[in-house]
This record gives sequence, structure tokens and C-alpha cells, in this order.
Amino acid sequence: MSNTSKIAVIGGTGKAGRYIVKELLSRGYHLKLLLRFPENLQIEDPKIELLKGDARDVEAIRSLLDGCQAIISAVGQPRGEEPIFDQATKNIVAAMSIQGIRRYVILTGLNVDTPFDKKSEKMAMATEWMRANYPKTTADKQVEYESLRKSDIDWTLVRLPMIELTDESRGVNVSLESCPGDGISAADLAHFVADQLTDDAFVGQAPFIASN
Repeated sequence: MSNTSKIAVIGGTGKAGRYIVKELLSRGYHLKLLLRFPENLQIEDPKIELLKGDARDVEAIRSLLDGCQAIISAVGQPRGEEPIFDQATKNIVAAMSIQGIRRYVILTGLNVDTPFDKKSEKMAMATEWMRANYPKTTADKQVEYESLRKSDIDWTLVRLPMIELTDESRGVNVSLESCPGDGISAADLAHFVADQLTDDAFVGQAPFIASN
């Protein structure tokens, strides 16, 4: 995928999303952003096209993907609302299939389980804590993973520890079994996500990442 490609982004004003947007722009990509509140975007760039809408709206997703070659989702859970993740992904996968788009990169938490995991005791305890305290969103993220596994697109589900809001880049450790650290620099996260647009090493997988 060349840097002349247009990339669809959901969640571009979130704490991870805004770093991803900056990184993609620095690499020359043109972006199409779907935002519930476009006025919250603090970046001005002629390479950005804005759409007002919600990832749970099928028509909004179809409009977002029109003319794009890949999609990145850093969507967050709206406070006080029903879980959003699996519905958004189902809408995206369906629209991708219709429009012939292959690449989908999604951010999620450490609490998602895969058959390849060998989570540390600390991480296993944290996963159980999330299930006990946030049962709906935790279950929804797990269903999202299962929906991705059943799809025929080129997906990568990036599992994240605590995001550190910093431009400092320390390099990224990656594991398919357990998280290799307690935090991820937002700059490192953005770099890793952008790399996935041209790297197929983690297609169909759910890597944990952490900063060195």
C-alpha cells in the first residue's frame, strides 16, 4: 500500500487516535475520518476529509469507506451507552466486503483472549477483573474478536496495555502470547499501527504490544 492511499479512520480524536492520525499524515497518507463530533478534531490538514457520523450506522460506514484502501479503528466506548465494538466491526466488515477493501487494523484491550495466549498470572488476574467490573464491554470485545476470526478480510487486532500520552518513542515489543510490558507510548502505538498498512506479518492475528 503506497502513501498515496486513502485510509479511513474511526476514533481519530481519542487519546490513541489523534497520535495515529498525526503519524499517518506524516507518512503522506490521505485520511477520511468518521467522527461523532468533528469539532473536536484539533488537526488541520488538506489531506483530511471529515464525515460526521457513528460507527454503529451502516450508511455512515459505507460512506466512510468509499474511496479508501484500508481502515483503522481506534473507536472508544461512549459513556453510558451499550457496547459499540462488535456492532461497529460487523458494519465495517460487511462494507469492506461490498467495496473490495482488504485491510482492517483495530485497537482493543488486554482482556481479549485468543487460543494462542499464555497470559502471565498478572495479566490473567487483570482480565478476570475486567470481566467482573466491566462485563458488557469485555464480552463485546471478545465477540468482536470472534467476528473477525470468521471474516475473510485481512484484519489485525492490536491488544494494548496502558497508553502513555507522549511523543517519546522507545521502540515496540510484540508478543502473541502475553503482553510484554505495562505501557505503550502513544507515539510507539501510532508507529506500529501505521506499519501494519504495509506489513502483513500480523494479518489474522491479535498481537500484544508494549514499549521498551
